Amino acid sequence: MSDVTRIFDAIRSGQAQAADELLPLVYTELRRLAARKLAHEPPGQTLDATGLVHEAYLRIVRPADATQWENRGHFFAAAAEAMRRILVESARRKQSLKRGADWSRQILDLDRLAAPDDGDNLLDLDQALEKLAAAHPKVGKLVKLRYFAGLTIPEAAEALGVSPRTADSYWAFARAWLLAELDSRP
Repeated sequence: MSDVTRIFDAIRSGQAQAADELLPLVYTELRRLAARKLAHEPPGQTLDATGLVHEAYLRIVRPADATQWENRGHFFAAAAEAMRRILVESARRKQSLKRGADWSRQILDLDRLAAPDDGDNLLDLDQALEKLAAAHPKVGKLVKLRYFAGLTIPEAAEALGVSPRTADSYWAFARAWLLAELDSRP
């Protein structure tokens, strides 16, 4: 009797710790299966093979499901089905309007924000920055500190009295907001 079969029998008999012994024995094969599934997905997935394996494993290693496994092949078929369902759910979430299905991905040109090529762009940037500062004062201050004073994120965060992580979020928001504002100008 193989180790996996022995563990299946232990799970069926109600031994809770047996499920913990199963993952190390089947992890490599599950990871390979997940990588094959993800290879057929479009680029830009937020779920990687490791995440897919862990999510699928949590779904299939429940006492009610464990009693249904007849053998190793049956277990892997259940794992493949769980992975398929996870990927379908993920695709449905991405397609929902709530999650931005009607949005299009924009490439952010950081050089465009960091070094305008002529005076007109600098004037446009200044107007956009004033508008940003009026709507979001701390974000506007952060941009001024980063762009005009040359401070790093940690230095600007300290100057504003916020955490570096918050400053990083402000910076990401400001870049996207300014890019959208600059692109909307004639």
